[in-house]
Amino acid sequence: MAISELACIYSALILHEDEVMVTEDKINALIKAAGVNVEPFWPGLFAKALAIVNIANLICNVGVGGPAPAADGAAPAEGAAPASTAPPSEENKKEEARKEESGESNDDMGFGLFD
Repeated sequence: MAISELACIYSALILHEDEVMVTEDKINALIKAAGVNVEPFWPGLFAKALAIVNIANLICNVGVGGPAPAADGAAPAEGAAPASTAPPSEENKKEEARKEESGESNDDMGFGLFD
């Protein structure tokens, strides 16, 4: 990530933490106080992007995977399963090992890539 982007991100986080409205001028003031040189379009870009977002929710939901919810509140597609971030249990590991030993794996279809 570029220094300009990081400077704007940190400035926005500082402003949010101090419960101050994130604006281009305030981002520029923090960047200037830090002595960082940024390309002039970055502070305005960040200010406009963060004006339409709840920053607290953005921070709390970093790294959360899975599909985005439908805009109209429609139910997920049939057959769609929720993404699981939990590690596989010991029972699942044992089942996979048993399948591999007995040849029940779906990966081996009886032919190789270069046959």
